[in-house]
Amino acid sequence: MGGASDGRAIWVVGLPGCGKSTLVRGIRDHLLARGIEPVILEMDQKRKEYFPEPAYTAQERERAYAMFVDEAAEIVGQGRFVIMDGSAYKAAFREYARQRIPRFAEIFLRCRLETAMEREANRPGGLVMAGMYQKALRRRITGEVVEGLGEVIGVDVPFEESPHPELLIDNSKMDKTTCLGKVLHFVDGWVSEA
Repeated sequence: MGGASDGRAIWVVGLPGCGKSTLVRGIRDHLLARGIEPVILEMDQKRKEYFPEPAYTAQERERAYAMFVDEAAEIVGQGRFVIMDGSAYKAAFREYARQRIPRFAEIFLRCRLETAMEREANRPGGLVMAGMYQKALRRRITGEVVEGLGEVIGVDVPFEESPHPELLIDNSKMDKTTCLGKVLHFVDGWVSEA
């Protein structure tokens, strides 16, 4: 990989807690073993860079996703392989990526909300607020203001499925190893395409 024509991007999308970041790390490690050094863009990290003092509005989120895609497209234009990690709850975000990035693939992790909530509840705080689903559900019932908690995908806003993701995996009941195996099989075939 190196020429501009070699650039491509994979975007792993789905509900928070569905396993995106785990898959992104697995794809990265697999590509490194193949001699491909990918660039990873994590939406949670990038959003804080784009908006250091976030307002958590829908308009800000839309702008952040546009900036995220534009950054990926710029890196792809340099002949690099980009792995994008971000929920991308609107199908339009992914369509914009398809328009901007000629060699683009969406990997959609379909996951039941209950499963994503259970997984998310067990992860420590970091770039994403710990316990965000429970906080969003409590806010919905009580009207309580939760500082720093914007709209939560799956609770406050729906996840819009693309009509044609390049790979769809339902990992609600699938173990991590099986899920990663299916994704890497797809990635190997996709990378081998001219």
